[in-house]
Amino acid sequence: MRKGIKGVPELLAVSKRAGKAIMDYDMLRDGDRVAVAVSGGKDSLSLLHVLRDRQRVAPIHFEFVAVHIDFCFSDFDPAPLIAYLEREGFAYLVEKAGSLSEERWEEIDCFRWSRHRRTALFDLADRQGFNKIAFGHHMDDIAETILLNQFYRGEIASMRPKQELFDGKVTIIRPLAYEREETMIRLAQRLNITQIGQSKCANEETSHRLIIKKMLRQLEAVNPMIVQNIFKSLQNVRRDYLLEIAPAKSPAGSMKS
Repeated sequence: MRKGIKGVPELLAVSKRAGKAIMDYDMLRDGDRVAVAVSGGKDSLSLLHVLRDRQRVAPIHFEFVAVHIDFCFSDFDPAPLIAYLEREGFAYLVEKAGSLSEERWEEIDCFRWSRHRRTALFDLADRQGFNKIAFGHHMDDIAETILLNQFYRGEIASMRPKQELFDGKVTIIRPLAYEREETMIRLAQRLNITQIGQSKCANEETSHRLIIKKMLRQLEAVNPMIVQNIFKSLQNVRRDYLLEIAPAKSPAGSMKS
């Protein structure tokens, strides 16, 4: 067996569910080149191990490369992350992005951090010939996002397990869409993965997402199926019960010839 697989049943279980998500949403096809967005947090690093196991058992051939966007902040050194990737035998690329280099990491809000990171990932995928970008988002992330958009943007939208962009030139995939956060925490512990460096925006602990996360935890104490039901609702949209604004009427007395 591959390094890291034997004796880690948690990894095999997550890999199996990731395989189901990949099949359900047709995330991977033969010949795909996948850029795995690696921030340095437990989820994206664990995703690398999961994809390596999928390579072992999948009936198709695909390749993946860990991609880290380095914003060149003075208080972040990517060397420990690079050392981890080399030690575990993962192919990797480090993309230096200077768009935020003149700002202090702790002063950048989560929305801007995420937008700049994605722009850098799309640019790299275009230059390096990647047709897929994989993120380590799990079910909790997806459930939180739909509530964030409803509460703070007044819209119904969430992360899709698979989303084609730029007329299909690049596709975002989320193989961990069926996983709960607590499962990913246990897996990271078994794989001896700890957060390496600045994996997320500085204001995450005071962000709107944290407010939503705490609210869901409280609701789960009453109904443990809350997060799963939110996720399931995205597949069970009853459009007849959504609001629709009536089309504008012609001015009174006017007639069209």
